[in-house]
Amino acid sequence: MPTYTKISVEVAPPVARITLNHPPQNVIDVPMMEELRAALADLEKRDDVAVLLFAGSSKAFSAGVDVAAHLPDKVRDTLTKFHELIQALLNTRKVTVAAVRGNCLGGGAELAMVCDLVYTADNAKWQFPEIKLACFPPVAAVALSVLVGQKRAAELILTGRSLQGPEAAAMGLANGVTADEDVEAMAGEAIAQLSKLSPVALACAKKAFYAWDSIHFDKGLSRAETIYFDELIKTEDALEGLQAFLEKRKPVWKGK
Repeated sequence: MPTYTKISVEVAPPVARITLNHPPQNVIDVPMMEELRAALADLEKRDDVAVLLFAGSSKAFSAGVDVAAHLPDKVRDTLTKFHELIQALLNTRKVTVAAVRGNCLGGGAELAMVCDLVYTADNAKWQFPEIKLACFPPVAAVALSVLVGQKRAAELILTGRSLQGPEAAAMGLANGVTADEDVEAMAGEAIAQLSKLSPVALACAKKAFYAWDSIHFDKGLSRAETIYFDELIKTEDALEGLQAFLEKRKPVWKGK
């Protein structure tokens, strides 16, 4: 396997474990996006790998995409590369599993939610906090309602409130919830079942299962990106929200 700096990859066929490794909060910056894309492309070629397990640390699955990279001069490149990563994750023939511990916020929550199977710690913190910075999460805006329903998705995106593992699982963000120290074991039980099955059958079943959703997602994400780039990021409030976060102060909204 190639050498990575922001992630680690361990292959024990039929499973490949991809661990986010950018302490302390596993913030997803552009180099990590590029490494994840490269790892996915490499693993996609391997017929001996049928399952991809994504994990972070006990402190954070991921606290989200780098806030500084959302500033106007960087945001188009950042979100384009992040959405290419999400598309690659959705399009992989492998079954994807996320083991969530600690903070799972913003882009980190988007990364976890698009995995096929998700297992969360009871004390994990899930949140889409972008609205508090006068922004919004494009992937969640398009896909979250499919998982949790329209009203719940609207509440999470429009208020940015946080929720713990049990509520996340009850909503449909995760398949199972357990104690922090048992998350990997719970994910392992699912992986053990998957490992007994035909990799090619799993790939075909996955492709058919998401056939309709992929049509909706591709068109929806394209529209969400247009709104983000052409409308949102040109507002004074979006710039104020991002700068206030980086400067660790309370934002002052102008409503324009």
